[in-house]
Amino acid sequence: MCLFFQRLNIDSKPIKGFLLDVNGVLYDNDPNGVGCVIPGSVEAFNRLYVESQIRLVTNQSMCTRKHLAEKLKKLGFRVNEEHIFMPVPEAKRYIKTHDLRPHIFVHNGIAEDFKDLDTSNPNCILMGDAQEGFTYKALNTAFRILHKMNHPLIITLGCGKFYQRKDGPCIDVGSFARVLEYASNAQIIAIGKPNEQFFKAAIEDMGLTTDEVVMIGDDIVSDIGGAMKAGIRSVQVRTGKWR
Repeated sequence: MCLFFQRLNIDSKPIKGFLLDVNGVLYDNDPNGVGCVIPGSVEAFNRLYVESQIRLVTNQSMCTRKHLAEKLKKLGFRVNEEHIFMPVPEAKRYIKTHDLRPHIFVHNGIAEDFKDLDTSNPNCILMGDAQEGFTYKALNTAFRILHKMNHPLIITLGCGKFYQRKDGPCIDVGSFARVLEYASNAQIIAIGKPNEQFFKAAIEDMGLTTDEVVMIGDDIVSDIGGAMKAGIRSVQVRTGKWR
């Protein structure tokens, strides 16, 4: 795991825990398989996991937390499912708290997680990384729903521009959300990184404070920038999106 230290103040409090991104840090997604492990990441992660506290913070929105934990274990990472933080639970809480009825526009791998939501007469769009589901027909259906609203709203599971896959970079949900935002003058609310509360929820789960934790990621905006805004020291890896 090749690291690039980004404003890591050695005079700060001792490091007691780590937040880690997943894709681009531990492995690269593989459209034809379980994933491609980044050299050295399994050994580094498993050592940290034993010697410190770790929480995985990912905007992954193509599979459930259980499925992601199973994938990581197959790749050699010794991780507990409850130590993985993903946007779906927080998005559901937000939707229910604000009495929203979403049109679900997500990958089939997580559609089951939203079956308990009221989707009648939608008053917002919920978007995740739908991959091949981002067709003209699907995007136009979402646009037409937004076009009818007085205050069009898009809720996204993360809002990244792109992510790295084994076969090359791939457009992420944020780019497709911006298309709909432009067409309908919608407001976008992003759940997940770089939202400050997303980082803090994982830190609170460890029983630590922001100045006792380091974020490790490959995305300069959602990982590094988001962590720094939340007062968390950050380290950028020279893998994944790093250029």
